[in-house]
Parts: sequence; structure tokens; C-alpha cells
Amino acid sequence: MGIEIKRNRTLIYLFALLITFVSCDSNRVYDQYVAVEGNSWSQENPIEFEFQIKDTLLRNNLYINIRNNQDYAYSNLFLITHLNFPDGKKIVDTLEYEMADKTGRFLGSGLSGIKESKLFYKERSIFPSSGDYKLAIYQAMRKNGDPEGLKSLEGVTDVGFRIEKIE
Repeated sequence: MGIEIKRNRTLIYLFALLITFVSCDSNRVYDQYVAVEGNSWSQENPIEFEFQIKDTLLRNNLYINIRNNQDYAYSNLFLITHLNFPDGKKIVDTLEYEMADKTGRFLGSGLSGIKESKLFYKERSIFPSSGDYKLAIYQAMRKNGDPEGLKSLEGVTDVGFRIEKIE
């Protein structure tokens, strides 16, 4: 009877492993995170992602993913993005996202002290040419009345970039 129990456990583990592999994220084109050193994002140091695009016909949703901890002191987040195309063109965007509700409770998912927010960057986008792209993301937070902005944004632990194909 002991051998049969071990065999059943092994089959259960193998079945769970198979489900994990089969349920892989089939819409993912690119998904990468960069850890923010010391959980303090410097205004002068962008988070950069380099990725290659092959399919120029497929529509994609692009996301910026932010992980923050309890040290994040703001209800919103301002970002500036620089998307560089293979042909040298560049698109610069200024973005604002809500990070907390009116009561100060962080939005996003996660049960621990870290919250993860999946923020729309570009919706239903088509990349015009195949090749190597580069995305630089800068934090652009500032206190009211301060034109200089925050030199360092505390409480951001990781910044991610994700491309999902739309079926």
C-alpha cells in the first residue's frame, strides 16, 4: 500500500506541473521587471526595457506594471515615457495613474505589504516596423508648488513592462 500512495502522490505532482505548463500565458509577447535599487526611484535614472518586435500586423495592449510598498506616500503617479523605434523615431508621453483610493488604500493586487498595479500604457497598438525597440520610463513626481520634482521617489520596489497580443 505504501508504494501505491507514493505513486499517487507522484502522479498528482506531475499533473499539477503539467497544468502549470499548459496554462502558460499565451498572450504574452514581452514581460519584464526591473527592481528599483533601495526602493527609491531616482528622477534621473529611468527604468529601461529593450525588446524585439517581429509581428507588425498584430494589435497589442501595452502595460506599465508598478510594485509599491507602504513607503509610497502618494495617491497618484506621474511618469514620462520615451519609446524609441528601430528607425530612430521617438514618442514621448506624460502619464498619470491613480495609486490609491480616496481613503488612502492602495489600489492594485497583493495581500502583503507590496501592491502590484497593472497600468494601461497603450491600448490596441500596432508596432509599425519589426526590429529592436527601447522604452525608458522616468518618474515625474513633484510636491505641490515645487517645480523641481522629487529627486527620489520612495516606496517603488519594481517597475515592469508588458506587451500582450490581442486575439
